[in-house]
Amino acid sequence: MDRIDFLKKGFLGTAFIAATGKASRLLTNNNDELHQLEIIGLNHIPNPTSNIMANSILHKAETRGHANHGWLNSHHSFSFASYYNPDRMHFGVLRVLNDDTVSPGMGFGAHPHDNMEIISIPLEGDLEHKDSMGTVSVIKHGDIQVMSAGTGIQHSEYNKNADKDVKFLQIWVMPNAKNVTPRYDQITLNLNDRHNKLQQILSPNPNDAGVWIHQNAWFHLGKFDKDIKTEYNLKDKKNGVYAFILHGSATINDQGLKTRDGLGIWSVDKLNITSNEPGTEILLMEVPMML
Repeated sequence: MDRIDFLKKGFLGTAFIAATGKASRLLTNNNDELHQLEIIGLNHIPNPTSNIMANSILHKAETRGHANHGWLNSHHSFSFASYYNPDRMHFGVLRVLNDDTVSPGMGFGAHPHDNMEIISIPLEGDLEHKDSMGTVSVIKHGDIQVMSAGTGIQHSEYNKNADKDVKFLQIWVMPNAKNVTPRYDQITLNLNDRHNKLQQILSPNPNDAGVWIHQNAWFHLGKFDKDIKTEYNLKDKKNGVYAFILHGSATINDQGLKTRDGLGIWSVDKLNITSNEPGTEILLMEVPMML
């Protein structure tokens, strides 16, 4: 892959539509796309304010980028739209981790993507999806949605309900194959399969558990009782892992983490994880550190 061409083309900002079923309006703050990036290496850029180990990076919840547009309240773990931090551009090929809350009946109108693997993980409520491939679907807690944007796709996302918020994570991973045929997939997982253990929700293999993407990446979700200990062994020792605490608190490789904290670790074979309170939920994203 031509890294310079990929970065120049894949991260140009465009506007997006916020709409209800009755009306829409064009927003000019480029919230749903990325500012053009400097040409940078694709390994993680360490944060100079971090005081933890040389092979890890800590992102406390309160240090994330934040944009509240009224109908959309979004926290950005990495630079996105109006939030720009040169020390937080990506973690390896993990480019976007947005923690979004969308008001009832509102959402993102049709907007384009290309050459990106886009994963949505609903946390609360119902998110309605439509795309240029003719897909119309609703995803809810327990579902995992993936799109390979490839040569180009347009999609929209709305809060299907008129009486409650929808909350979801949207994650972008840079692919290892360019200009693939766009595709959509969605599955419903058994939530009991992540009680006190890590449930695989994504991999590079279409025949493996969860959805799959065009990248040597594995995602897992776990929900743990207090004091439960578990290990995560990396699938590929050249990869790193970005851990995101959805709820509760945990200690990972001796680093304490609370709700919505993120911890990136590389150059390790495994993670040692301890849940520090009941109902702790953890998302692990193992990704290559170089494209």
